[in-house]
Amino acid sequence: MIESVVDVAQEESVYLPQMAQLLKIEQMTELEKVFTLQLPGGRSLGNDPGQFVEVSLFGIGEAPISVSSSPSRSNGTFELCVRRVGDLTNALHGLEPGDVVGVRGPFGHGFPIEKMRGRDMLFAAGGLGLAPLRSLINQVVDERGAFGRVIVLYGTKHPSEILFKEDLKAWEERDDVEFHMTVDRGDEDWTGNVGVITTLFPEIAINPRNTIAATCGPPIMYRFVLMEMQSKGIPETQIYLSLERRMKCGVGKCGHCQIDQFYCCQDGPVFTYAQIKGLEEAL
Repeated sequence: MIESVVDVAQEESVYLPQMAQLLKIEQMTELEKVFTLQLPGGRSLGNDPGQFVEVSLFGIGEAPISVSSSPSRSNGTFELCVRRVGDLTNALHGLEPGDVVGVRGPFGHGFPIEKMRGRDMLFAAGGLGLAPLRSLINQVVDERGAFGRVIVLYGTKHPSEILFKEDLKAWEERDDVEFHMTVDRGDEDWTGNVGVITTLFPEIAINPRNTIAATCGPPIMYRFVLMEMQSKGIPETQIYLSLERRMKCGVGKCGHCQIDQFYCCQDGPVFTYAQIKGLEEAL
């Protein structure tokens, strides 16, 4: 009885974490692991593509992490791609299947997929930025008939840092997805394109009026990717960016993620370029 009351309280409060069990942990790169989690009773997370959750380990802390799995493939589980960069993420990397973590959310505004149906889609992901975009890309692929052209551009610093290789292979093998990948510097086995992600843009021709663009990656990447997208003629209202920066409470109370008039955790993390243009701090 006590456990059921606690579960209900956790489910109804944005401040109390639910306890999610780790079902699977996959090493992606030296720094990144993908965690498959399940909420109590197999409840759906109920996320939209591009939203994030707050993950906690008691006695260590809490951190915002993008949901990298698509709602169309939930099956009662969800996935988080976690880079080992601090106390909380280091501790997460030390866990094993069967362990539990606290999860609050999902939070924020994700990608408005209802506005994207019927349009051509252009994705530009850099490094770990593929994690939140993967959620949207796979939803679009699962609803392939509802969209026009689908173009995926992906760039990393080095072949050893490539994420979600199975997904990349699946997108590349599809006749209805145009996939292009590059690395900043190759190795002896790399036979693909070498250069930053903007070197891929000359390879594509688009209909800008009918194209929705979505991008996520390191802050330095945005400036140049946005220039390329605008040079293609894509309107600022049709360019979406994920700015998952400095989130703390997730509910707009602490002000930790405030960027001018915006609370990134609530107004974002997904914005149109038209919304945040001129806010250099955001990029």
